[in-house]
Amino acid sequence: MRTKKRNAWLGAIFVCIVVALAMSMTAFAGEADAAAEGSRMYATGWSLVPPLVAIILALITKEVYSSLFVGIVVGGLFYTNFNVKDAFLTIFTDATDGGMATKIAGNVGILVFLVVLGILVALMNKAGGSAAYGRWATGAIKTRRGALLSTFALGVLVFVDDYFNCLTVGSVMRPVTDTHKISRAKLAYIIDATAAPICIIAPISSWAAAVAGVVEGVNGLDLFIHAIPYNFYALLTIIAMLTLTITNTDFGPMLAHERNAQLDGDLYTTEARPFKDTADNKPVGNGKVIDLVLPVIVLIFCCIIGMIYTGGFFDGESFVDAFANCDSATGLMLGSIAALLITFVLYIPRKVLRFREFMDCLPEGFKAMVPAILILTFAWTLSGVTGLLGADVFVAGLLEGSKGVVQMLIPVIVFCIAIFLAFATGTSWGTFGILLPIVVPIMDPGSELLIITVAATLAGAVCGDHCSPISDTTIMASTGAQCDHINHVSTQLPYALTVAAVSAINYVLAAVIQNWFVNLPIAIVSMIVTVLVIRKIYAKQELPAE
Repeated sequence: MRTKKRNAWLGAIFVCIVVALAMSMTAFAGEADAAAEGSRMYATGWSLVPPLVAIILALITKEVYSSLFVGIVVGGLFYTNFNVKDAFLTIFTDATDGGMATKIAGNVGILVFLVVLGILVALMNKAGGSAAYGRWATGAIKTRRGALLSTFALGVLVFVDDYFNCLTVGSVMRPVTDTHKISRAKLAYIIDATAAPICIIAPISSWAAAVAGVVEGVNGLDLFIHAIPYNFYALLTIIAMLTLTITNTDFGPMLAHERNAQLDGDLYTTEARPFKDTADNKPVGNGKVIDLVLPVIVLIFCCIIGMIYTGGFFDGESFVDAFANCDSATGLMLGSIAALLITFVLYIPRKVLRFREFMDCLPEGFKAMVPAILILTFAWTLSGVTGLLGADVFVAGLLEGSKGVVQMLIPVIVFCIAIFLAFATGTSWGTFGILLPIVVPIMDPGSELLIITVAATLAGAVCGDHCSPISDTTIMASTGAQCDHINHVSTQLPYALTVAAVSAINYVLAAVIQNWFVNLPIAIVSMIVTVLVIRKIYAKQELPAE
């Protein structure tokens, strides 16, 4: 075992060196800009090395904390031209916009939301609400297929925000999927494949608000709605997930996880059990199904109210405009705190939990969220340092250079660039925030090709986000499913790349046909056929159907 770990680290170091050498050809391409920014590596290929180092290390070593930290350190050294003292200050203080202190302060609403959600989950578990729901669902949901489809259906209902979606669906459905011997990796995939794809095609969601907020000169929300039928990656991810579930098909590393779960009863496959201690907490209250369902409904309602409140709904703004202008982090924080207070009123007077038991859940919920908070903090810091190095400027330059290419190829080119940028930075919001202000002005206003290209940008951002181990949404899906993070990334990657390949082909066709009534059915059929072909290839390894 020790030899394997040593070889993994040696391999990781070798790969990082190769990446660094490969990028060296662009090291001084942006020398003029670098002089202005202070870093010799500003807006060059080197700006993408830190996230690539973190991603490669994570995939090779299967250890995400140290991998992210190494990527952050590399980025800090690059930004300060290898000045150790300045790099330390850049990384850990608020001396720059990319420092850890700045990132924590800027995302404090999300962190509070995570902690409160962890507390609510701990309360529902201790009160016995989760156990009661599990007993009810076990009787109502008879098959594995039913459990997976129910998980998907709940994800569709919780369309407001992807963070909220991942954690809520995971906490509610985990006892049900465990009963039907569904691996944690498969649960994490269903959660992740529902959360962002549903949010990016829902006009009333934090994602729609974010898109509308970065598009200038046109009606952002109207453009978002028109782009939905062309958002192939999001739509085809849902189609692929449903087809895989209905046909009982799995492939790649996921097949090993599912085989282990069904045949051996091992839901994890690997030795990593990051949430085992919290999962073993026994209920002490006399809760019923309503003690899980009602807090979840209250949480959804309060979060929606919190979001439109921050958007000015109660100051006269329309519901749609309030969503478009909302501060989703603050809204989720306010909504979750309100839901916690209401849950207190729901539990204590009915003696579902005693006051002391209720208070004990506060540190329990916080402890359950520590892994997610730590990974998110590192991922945000890495993204911040990457931004300081001008990765967005470098990628924007690549996109500007594509204007001379045949116009019909622009959607697929933008799709691929968005995938790469989201994969390297771990943020889909940051990706379309960078690319949309570039894409919209270079296309003809009001044209169908503009709508297709905007959709390709959003689709690529979600795809890269799905593939990246440093993505906050991917981290939330792992947390919601209580699955080892690297297991989730490695099992989801073949599925995401398959959908991405089908989507890329359909963006070429969309640019030629430019009619979603024709393009969307072609895309859906091509995705279903692809899954069926994969099923045929893996037929001999197929698991027994129910």
